[in-house]
Amino acid sequence: MPATHATRYLHLTRHGEATPDEDGLTPTGRRQAALLGERLRDVPLSAIHHGPLPRAAETARLIGDRLDGVPAHVCEPAGDYVPYTPHRDELPADSADFLLDFVHGFPPDERAHGPLLARTAEERFTGPVDGPEDRHELVVTHNFLIGWLVRAALDAPKWRWLGLNQCNAALTVIRYPPPGRPPSVLFSNDMAHLPAPLRWTGYPPELRITS
Repeated sequence: MPATHATRYLHLTRHGEATPDEDGLTPTGRRQAALLGERLRDVPLSAIHHGPLPRAAETARLIGDRLDGVPAHVCEPAGDYVPYTPHRDELPADSADFLLDFVHGFPPDERAHGPLLARTAEERFTGPVDGPEDRHELVVTHNFLIGWLVRAALDAPKWRWLGLNQCNAALTVIRYPPPGRPPSVLFSNDMAHLPAPLRWTGYPPELRITS
């Protein structure tokens, strides 16, 4: 009998706005998480995976409080790390210095360990699922991993996770169909569930659209 595969819908969100010491969420961050939970109430989620840092764990808890019995699991590959450090010859010449300065601003041990976590995240969270039923999962994570998984779904160069920024509690959904069809990014960095005063936190000021 041939193997049966179904579609995976991977819902990704960056944690809510964090306090300056990053040890939890601000009141804005808690409200962002609660509103995202309300948006996801009718999605048939089977699990919430979240990184180990307090800001991700608190976001996942607040989302889960709005859902009906969806289990939450802490998961190191959903954490905050540099997924890939590019070489200069991979990068556009006019932005190579800027991008390399940014990446090399992170500790060497974090850059060394990150690619293994990124590969583990891809193995755990992406691709079609075994069996006949579609699956919806939520990963509460950080900016870099979302950029990495969007890049992978689009089959973009490895360095292109850089510059794919995510707002706090925005929603990205990637669809992984059965073999024979490519993944689709259904939407990215979607803030429709957030009122205007709660949008754009965590995003570079020069990239924000406020009108």
